[in-house]
Amino acid sequence: MTTAARVSAGTALGLSGLLFAVHATNDAFSAMLSALLPTLQLRFGLSETALAALVATLSFSSSVTQPLFGELADRYGRRLLAAVGVATSSLLLSLIPVAPSPWWLFLLLLVGGLGSSAFHPAGTGLARGLGAGRKGLAVSVFSAGGTLGIALGPLVIGALIMAGRLDLSPWLMLPGLLGAILVYRLIPPQVRPPRLGRPKLLDLSLLRGPVGVLAASGILRSISFVTFANAVPLWLVGTRGFAVDAPVVFWSLAVFSFSAGVGGVLSGALERRLPRQLLITGSMLMALVPFGLLFLTMPGSIAYCACVALAGALVNGGLPLMIVAAQDLAPHAVGAASGLLMGFSWGVAGVLYIGIGALQEAVGVAPAMALSFLSLVPAAALASGVLRRHAAAIDAAD
Repeated sequence: MTTAARVSAGTALGLSGLLFAVHATNDAFSAMLSALLPTLQLRFGLSETALAALVATLSFSSSVTQPLFGELADRYGRRLLAAVGVATSSLLLSLIPVAPSPWWLFLLLLVGGLGSSAFHPAGTGLARGLGAGRKGLAVSVFSAGGTLGIALGPLVIGALIMAGRLDLSPWLMLPGLLGAILVYRLIPPQVRPPRLGRPKLLDLSLLRGPVGVLAASGILRSISFVTFANAVPLWLVGTRGFAVDAPVVFWSLAVFSFSAGVGGVLSGALERRLPRQLLITGSMLMALVPFGLLFLTMPGSIAYCACVALAGALVNGGLPLMIVAAQDLAPHAVGAASGLLMGFSWGVAGVLYIGIGALQEAVGVAPAMALSFLSLVPAAALASGVLRRHAAAIDAAD
């Protein structure tokens, strides 16, 4: 029996809203790092490669490890892991702005990111269970909570930067701790389906099958998202001449991430009207247009904001549907499949960002950004191949 079967429709809607809000809170902390990069560069004298290493550290701990936490959620229960995860990330990542040295930064990012990693596959499984017959829409709404948090994070920390009060950042942990308590107290535990034998802690067979190909597509797609989120602040400050506390730095990240959330919800709502393959691959390829036009517009102008918003909506539009497709292809390991698409792909892209950071030092920030955006072409090709070859299995699961 699933969670959705044991709660009323109204209660399920309210609990879905709670997961949306907690997801937003959790991801806001991770998003603060991007907005802090120019400040950290000035404060500690860090190079672009060192800043990329900070990004990679958080990406590895908060994302690459998600398949492992997904298996733990499938084995021991999603509610507890989701609550502990968001509490850990909120507690430690809120301390990033007051870290006394780069070594403390790395430690906070490494351990705090593990909390975020634990939350994501567990939370996705809870959201899917509450969605009943609208799994795609339920996961899309949950995913939108994360992108909303990614949008709000730079604005919140940006306000503290502009006010010169980064010392207040530890207080930001309180909403996350409250959300952890509510998740554990209010969401009913899901009854796990019986599994033959003792499940593998990390099912590597997922990587060798169609879910692994979808994960590879997700990595390539995520490279463009990770590059925008972390390179745009450096591009605006270092190349376009804006100050580290210029509002356009924070608003660029917020508009991009908020639009990414909207794009994910729209694709989930359109799933019953348009083919899933078109929504996933078409949105990735169309994102190349606003990404390219971004360099030709004046930051802060209407045209610039339109490009940022459209790029965010398109590059993220197909992600929730890719997650649901992976879950449908691995019904015996929903948490692990969610972790591969939600976390592993993001994390590997974040680790690869070290190379993009080195490329920024070698050829400049703008050319490196442009090259990374082209990763959307092979990403779309890989996703299209999986969705075509396994259409029957995916349709049967729906």
